[in-house]
Amino acid sequence: MRTPSPASPLLSVTSLKKSVPGGRVLFDGLDMAVAPGEFVAIMGESGAGKSTLLNLIAGLDTADSGSIAIRGTVLDGLDDDARTKLRLAAIGFVFQAFHILPHLTLAQNVALPLVLQHMKAREAEERAHAMLASAGLSGRGNDFPRALSGGELQRVAIARALVHKPALILADEPTGNLDPETAARILELFATAVRESGAGVLLVTHSHVAAAVADRTLLLARSGLREHDGR
Repeated sequence: MRTPSPASPLLSVTSLKKSVPGGRVLFDGLDMAVAPGEFVAIMGESGAGKSTLLNLIAGLDTADSGSIAIRGTVLDGLDDDARTKLRLAAIGFVFQAFHILPHLTLAQNVALPLVLQHMKAREAEERAHAMLASAGLSGRGNDFPRALSGGELQRVAIARALVHKPALILADEPTGNLDPETAARILELFATAVRESGAGVLLVTHSHVAAAVADRTLLLARSGLREHDGR
């Protein structure tokens, strides 16, 4: 992986605060930055707010205070339509719950970001099939989601998140449903995205094996993020 440039963050999070109904504060004063070409893992106890942090960065949720900027664009100043366009252009999101559409084939699911970017149908289909092959699902593009296991659905979700070569990849427990061999293959896909396109990766995980692939690992607590020292 290339050495990131701290002078030009891809993602900048400043003084972020988020509480949940009932008033419990997940985190307050959270600061972080991810540079182009940097692979960052976030760990922490269940309920610490790791998934919520990813949703905030993706513009799917709003913070109590603080700011988030992606490629210099501050999310706070964007309306819903502008946030959607930014997500489509710059972000690939691997959801923990997959969000695979059951009435579409695997290739159609993976091609969705390309179709929404108005890529020609033939090119989008070819790229989707190639991405599925990279995720270990070669020849499965015409299958429907109902025929797949949970681990296979996770691979489809990852292929969809990477197919449009986003600048920022947000991944919520992407290896949680995968066997060790497949997990290693998927982590290599993220590493390849960093090497080949200079994408930034923010990976939420409970797995020390997955976190070990990252350039650095952060621990999330109420007081914010701190560098993980491996203990």
